[in-house]
Amino acid sequence: MLPAWATQVRQVIKAIPKGEVLSYSQVALRAGMPGNPRGVVRALKLLKGVPWWRVVRADRTLAKEMVEAQAPRLRRDGVRVEGRRVHPAKAPPPRPKRQSKS
Repeated sequence: MLPAWATQVRQVIKAIPKGEVLSYSQVALRAGMPGNPRGVVRALKLLKGVPWWRVVRADRTLAKEMVEAQAPRLRRDGVRVEGRRVHPAKAPPPRPKRQSKS
């Protein structure tokens, strides 16, 4: 039986839509564990059958150790991967540039 916190993490990760990613800290926050991204990593070691590849670092990069396994899965989901950086299909639009006052 999984601990309650791992069950919460599983629910959050299973809800990440294809083509999107969340950071470990975003998963932790949504799972009721704000500020505990390492708890998400611990949960992933216990969980089976979840789309773990949709969880990335806060800077939207993949860990060196995981690139070979994670990048192909993300690409199949429609996520653009360049090197170790991911660009989700449904990324928020860029912020407009501020006009400088002259």
